[in-house]
Amino acid sequence: MLEKDNLKIEFNAKHQTHFETILKFSALVFILLAYFGYMSWKYDASTGFVVTILTWSFFVLCTPVADGGFILAFPIRLLFGLKMAYTQAILWFVAIGINAFVFFYSPVSYDYTFITGLLKQIISEPYPYWSILIISALGTFLSIYFGDEMMDVASHKDREKHHKHGFKYRTILVFGLALLTVFAYYHLLSSLNISIQG
Repeated sequence: MLEKDNLKIEFNAKHQTHFETILKFSALVFILLAYFGYMSWKYDASTGFVVTILTWSFFVLCTPVADGGFILAFPIRLLFGLKMAYTQAILWFVAIGINAFVFFYSPVSYDYTFITGLLKQIISEPYPYWSILIISALGTFLSIYFGDEMMDVASHKDREKHHKHGFKYRTILVFGLALLTVFAYYHLLSSLNISIQG
């Protein structure tokens, strides 16, 4: 059961917001497993696992949405009632720990995909690229804040937090994704040895 103020709302897939949450979770798990399967087929199971974990950490740390952390935060919320915002904070530290370990002990693991190469460059150049991490953290925590609210209500009309702060979240989301897109574009051009003359 989920608590909102003094009311208890039982998780029910028939509720509009709960059904949408289940669909999102199912889609994310499917994508993660398919990606792991593809990477394992392309390289080997251990390399596929490391690349998948690094890619997951990219979505946890470098995008202003909570989709990476949601894969674990949602079932933990259902099983233990722990707010997804708390789980997401823990997952940020887990993702940072994973990257610290791989960055120092197996940096070649970042070289298998464009996304993990991008992650490596973001991590290795604090200025200016850690701004992506800061913007992503703001967007992620707003996203999970609304995700918790979806679990506390039965329909979208009851989502007071979203109605009050939704514009701020969309602004951070657009700005964060725009910054990440520009950075990815320059990273891609740089990897192709193409320079842009001003």
